[in-house]
Amino acid sequence: MAIGGGYCAAKVLLSAVGLRLFTVLGDGAMTAGQIAERLGLVERPATDFLDTLVSLELLDRDGNGSGACYRNTAETARFLDERSPAYQGGLLKIWDDRNYRYWADLTEALQTGRAQSEIKHSGRPFFDTLYQDPRRLEAFMGAMDSSSRRNFELLATRFPFERYHRLCDVGGADAVLARIVAAAHPHLRCTTFDLPAVTEIAARKIAEAGLGDRIEAVAGSFLTDPLPGADVITMGMILHDWDLDHKRMLIAKAYDALPDGGAFVVIESLIDDDRRTNTFGLTMSLNMLIEFGDAFDYTAADFRRWCADAGFRSFETIPLDGPSSAAVAYR
Repeated sequence: MAIGGGYCAAKVLLSAVGLRLFTVLGDGAMTAGQIAERLGLVERPATDFLDTLVSLELLDRDGNGSGACYRNTAETARFLDERSPAYQGGLLKIWDDRNYRYWADLTEALQTGRAQSEIKHSGRPFFDTLYQDPRRLEAFMGAMDSSSRRNFELLATRFPFERYHRLCDVGGADAVLARIVAAAHPHLRCTTFDLPAVTEIAARKIAEAGLGDRIEAVAGSFLTDPLPGADVITMGMILHDWDLDHKRMLIAKAYDALPDGGAFVVIESLIDDDRRTNTFGLTMSLNMLIEFGDAFDYTAADFRRWCADAGFRSFETIPLDGPSSAAVAYR
């Protein structure tokens, strides 16, 4: 029953993030009436909403009754106040704006194998519409940045980058992986490779970080263009966006772009090989069904098998944050 009703708690949190409640509260405290007025809510149901957040330990409340004041918990202050450097709400906003509604059609997706996202309603895939709206694209890049940053920081310390000289991050978005790894390993020269609209954002972020002498933002399509050559090629949350044929094609492109001894690194919420415990990875695979129809997440064993077929000779898996890992194939 708790799992079946879990959508209620999820939507309460997503609505709170979408309303910017945790940012509005900041390090202060407000009554239900003050919050309702500030956010444009009806006070009586707003009180239920706020007290639900208290019961979920997502808000603290001082006192009872109409004079009670609500404030952030230590966790929501750190991760859901937009002014915090550890802010994680960008991805939650996207889930509130779009994913939550599309997941209502999971049964149809399972029965048809077809996407239930924008393409179902407009005929245009999500990324096509995203790239035509610069503000929406930048917000999406920011959400991906915050949700990926910890994994990339751990990768920078756990993968032996000291053995290599050139890195290319394929589908590099706003260059967050390249910026983190370059800052941690000053000897590396890095390339971030993505579509032109994205590399414009990446170039600005690289310049702001003072890393323009060691990171280059290169425009291109990893579907139609050869990948830039490098000693290490990384793909962060890229392979899971595609069907098996495209996965194999991208792996083959990485193999061709690497020298002997080079490394191909993917960062994903890898499903455990027995497919029993990584609930996040499994639900992410269902999310790929909802988004794209024929895309899916995979296990480290799947990755090793596909890479071995492409010619890679050895493999390892590096644990990262929570359900995420890096799978590495060496040429």
